[in-house]
Amino acid sequence: MILTAFRRSVHDRTIHALYGMIVAQARSGVFYADYGIPDTLEGRFELIVLHLVLVLRRLGRHRENTRTFGGWRGSEPLGQLLFDAFCRDLDANLREMGVGDLAVPRRMRGFGEAFYGRQAAYEAALAAADERVLENALARNIFELESVDAGVTRLANYTRAVAAQLEAVDVDALVSSESVLPNPAAFVNAEL
Repeated sequence: MILTAFRRSVHDRTIHALYGMIVAQARSGVFYADYGIPDTLEGRFELIVLHLVLVLRRLGRHRENTRTFGGWRGSEPLGQLLFDAFCRDLDANLREMGVGDLAVPRRMRGFGEAFYGRQAAYEAALAAADERVLENALARNIFELESVDAGVTRLANYTRAVAAQLEAVDVDALVSSESVLPNPAAFVNAEL
């Protein structure tokens, strides 16, 4: 039947829900009001990238993500499909903002370079024994600061908590997009 071609598959819904969870978390007003992250297109992009990197890091730890879990059965790695959804979203947003067809590929290339640079920096920082490495990476990329302030420290504490919580959560829960990310407000008044 021709209508089946227009229905979203289970895989599309899974990716859409997982990416939606990332975007919803990154759009939490607490980050902008209490952490001091600039409420700009760049600030929002940076938070989406941070959360995407953390989720991809978790999915990358489980090579079985090309097999069945959480209702997911696909030949492509889930992380790649999630990254593809991120790229489609960026492309659509650029076009919605009026960026011309000829300029979109150049802008997307810049976004890709930014993503991969931040991914490498955050992964290395999370693996480092010195906590200041993550704080410095966040200060440089998200806050555009040369030094660490209270907002950067809060975000670093939050980022470590997200990474730990994602490691502890069952992959099925992550894929089903249950609420697995901590509330960023919990880190606002925490001891720095």
